Amino acid sequence: MAARWARKAFQLSMNDGSLTLMDESDLPPAQVRITSRLIDSLYTEAMILADEARSYFDDAGRDERSMLAPFARVGFACESLKVTTRIMHIVAWLLTQRAIESGEIPERGGRRPERRLGHAQDSDLAVVAQLPESAQQLINTSADLYARVKRLDEGQLETEIPQSPARALMGRLERGLGGGNAA
Repeated sequence: MAARWARKAFQLSMNDGSLTLMDESDLPPAQVRITSRLIDSLYTEAMILADEARSYFDDAGRDERSMLAPFARVGFACESLKVTTRIMHIVAWLLTQRAIESGEIPERGGRRPERRLGHAQDSDLAVVAQLPESAQQLINTSADLYARVKRLDEGQLETEIPQSPARALMGRLERGLGGGNAA
């Protein structure tokens, strides 16, 4: 029971001798703002890459794959799965960002661990070097796109120490009283 309660509460503060539960609204906002234009651009890029990867690995790459040594064919299959995994994680993350942007998911909810960019295994450079040029280009392009999206995802993490309970309580009071613009 204590673990479940701890997951819901980020901090407790003292308020006239009693404990006050502080929720997600008491935390400072994300450090990076991702615009819908950026999301749409990355989504388009990811979908084009997904189509190119599917086309190559399912059709065009078959002839090139058949000419590889047995070990390199296994590497080819593994790398095609890594490309697919990277793209799936990217698309899922971008769809989450769209949902946040449209208000379907609260901004803080979008930073929960299960909504972050999923882990994708790095490619084995020695294996990639044995693959055809077209496969190498797709692998490198997917790794580059994943790295860019990962930087965006990590940029959303708070790098500052959460504010003190007293300041968070003051912020809640200001929001509750509709103030904060005393001039």
